[in-house]
Amino acid sequence: MADVYKTVYKPAQGQIEEKKSKFIATVCSASTKEDAEQFIAEVKKKYPDARHNCSAYILGEEGQIMHSSDDGEPAGTAGKPMLEVLMGEGLTNTAVVVTRYFGGILLGTGGLVRAYTQATKAGLMEAGQIEKRKGYSVNITLGYTDVGKMQYLVRQHGYTELSCQYEADVKYCVLVDKSAYETFEKQLTESFSGRIMVADKSEVLYGIYENKPIIF
Repeated sequence: MADVYKTVYKPAQGQIEEKKSKFIATVCSASTKEDAEQFIAEVKKKYPDARHNCSAYILGEEGQIMHSSDDGEPAGTAGKPMLEVLMGEGLTNTAVVVTRYFGGILLGTGGLVRAYTQATKAGLMEAGQIEKRKGYSVNITLGYTDVGKMQYLVRQHGYTELSCQYEADVKYCVLVDKSAYETFEKQLTESFSGRIMVADKSEVLYGIYENKPIIF
């Protein structure tokens, strides 16, 4: 099971126009086949008068489930190029539907491939991307005089401070990547000569977006 995978940050839409045909790309994250299929059904319901609602998704932390649909467009001109965009971006747990309103001008096979490709890219640009990682939210109890040293350790080694609450003691919470946790424990022991230990930890799925930690 992968400890890191890339997906879209938020639900979004992007739109392009090609020879009077309008292509609306709706993008969202989806963790299961049921989620993805429900999303596709909802988009089709939203645009019932559209000529086509083509779709693609990749699921699983290692991208092991892939699906695409041309929804009436010539075979290989819609769903496949949409799927190839997702693959090219290295995304998983991501679904996209491109809705087409026909403008009266035939685009040809090459034109359709370009349009569905560009529409998918437009949707992904609006959605943004984020790496979801496995890590630990680690709670530590400190004395007031140890806070500065702890914050220095966290900054020096690239961990992320989540909170620092000043009570009778200081309740300090730090985000540590799963792959770095054993190293973090060793650094903690060495820095404080074994007198400060982890109080408790919980496994989390997190990402960093615009330099801010996000817990999912």
